[in-house]
Amino acid sequence: MTVKRIMANLAVSDPSSARAFYGTLLGLEVVMDHGWIVTFASDALAQPQLSVATEGGSGTPVPDLSIEVDDVDRVYSQAMKAGYEITYGIADEPWGVRRFYVRDPSGRIVNILSHA
Repeated sequence: MTVKRIMANLAVSDPSSARAFYGTLLGLEVVMDHGWIVTFASDALAQPQLSVATEGGSGTPVPDLSIEVDDVDRVYSQAMKAGYEITYGIADEPWGVRRFYVRDPSGRIVNILSHA
């Protein structure tokens, strides 16, 4: 048996409110919209991954979701300009990532990162 993909399913009160965050800020495209569920995707290929953790590293809480991007500084700047709540400022971590935490419209903490 092979796991082909892993999808996060986040409960929200208004799926359309996620469009600006996941669509505009992160550049994900809407690939399915049934009104009650909206699915965002990228054309990038990645291996399925699932992390379990007791903390988020560097004394932070475990984020609800982690999203790797190609330019974390650009996304950080856009998130700041858009007025999203940054819950952990941009940082170079000792395990080789540069990241920040931002709160999405439904209140979840999202870890946005790039590998060094």
